Amino acid sequence: MTVLDVEGVSNVRDVGGMPAEGGRIRSGVLLRSGQLSTATPAGAAVLRDAVARIVDLRDGEEVAAEPSEIDGPETTHLPLFLGSVRSFFESDVSLDDLYLHLLEESGDRLVEAVRIIAAGDPTLVHCTVGKDRTGVTVALALSAVGADREAVIADYALTESQLPPERSRRIAEYLRSQHPEAVHAVTLATQSPADVMRRLLAQVDERWGSAAGYLRANGMTEGELDALRAALVEPID
Repeated sequence: MTVLDVEGVSNVRDVGGMPAEGGRIRSGVLLRSGQLSTATPAGAAVLRDAVARIVDLRDGEEVAAEPSEIDGPETTHLPLFLGSVRSFFESDVSLDDLYLHLLEESGDRLVEAVRIIAAGDPTLVHCTVGKDRTGVTVALALSAVGADREAVIADYALTESQLPPERSRRIAEYLRSQHPEAVHAVTLATQSPADVMRRLLAQVDERWGSAAGYLRANGMTEGELDALRAALVEPID
């Protein structure tokens, strides 16, 4: 995976290069990031040159507050959270429970996001910070084509170090003041522990057999899974 410098956008990287069954993940095909609304003109130009499709996983309220259309790439909005982001902090949901909630409640939209990746055009997947919704979507797509599990987990865990430290500190202070009894709020907003993704992928295996099995159970066909593999995996000579 390669961290990319895109002016005004945090947590941008290309997941290409990690080992996968039959080769490695192709570079330049699947990128991930936080929201694009703060992209400078130079940053927007980099993205315009790099990708043909953008998948925005934020809900309507988030999109309205921080519009982020980049001229050129085709943008698809697929809100993954059923319920407001605010409610997760109010109910003190853990990352483990949040990700399982995503899998159980947003299967059709997760599949639709993976279908866009499977089309093979260079694609950027993002949400607000590029951690949770993006992390689950990208991990499913990579795991479904046999990407090395520890590499997938490491890619997810990298996000925490890519978030602006001042933002994370400010958000942590705010959450502690608003939800002083909450156990999970700061982790939910600012952290990406490797063990959380490790447990999630183990649950996917236990309940659906594999990430590909999860996608099949939510409507993805064998032909579409073959296309995903062709799009993401390049053989190594």
